[in-house]
Amino acid sequence: MWHRHLDTSDWTLAAVDDCIARGRMADWKALRDAAAGRADVRQRILRVCAPRLSDARAQRYHFWDHYVRTHPA
Repeated sequence: MWHRHLDTSDWTLAAVDDCIARGRMADWKALRDAAAGRADVRQRILRVCAPRLSDARAQRYHFWDHYVRTHPA
């Protein structure tokens, strides 16, 4: 996913946030695959989602937080 010139090869916090907020299904699949193989990506997803969990309307962040917590690596 090349949005805002973010490179997802390293899955930085900004890239994770951008993928969750603006990504399409193909982008989400790439994030899912990265999370399945890398504990650091899983931790970044949880870190990005944490501040938004108090907002019930932030459903994408709720989804990803739940996904990472319930699907073992």
